[in-house]
Amino acid sequence: MKTNTMEGIKNISFEDFEKLDLRVAEIKKIEEIEEADKLWKLTINVGNLGERVICAGIKEHYSQKELKGKKIIIVSNLEPRKMKGILSEGMLLAAVSNGHENISLLTLDKDMENGTRIG
Repeated sequence: MKTNTMEGIKNISFEDFEKLDLRVAEIKKIEEIEEADKLWKLTINVGNLGERVICAGIKEHYSQKELKGKKIIIVSNLEPRKMKGILSEGMLLAAVSNGHENISLLTLDKDMENGTRIG
């Protein structure tokens, strides 16, 4: 892995990039997580990959009403991990400012089917 010293960016090979499975998903349900100020528990529909649960640290930036029905981009093949006792099965993609004051979910400019591969 090479580092671009101008910006501290680590380059990856094209083969490593190909390992990512990015998909369109629709947020179906948003739930509180006990003792979690920043996390939402999101139930998402990933089309032919089915429904999944992901935990996302976007609670300070998005209300339940803003998230319901939103089409987002997720990393679908990220190894699941427990967060606050909940198995999170993926990660949503978002643009994040340096100090995390501002977050913007990656969404689509046209309607695409849930589960559509990004590539």
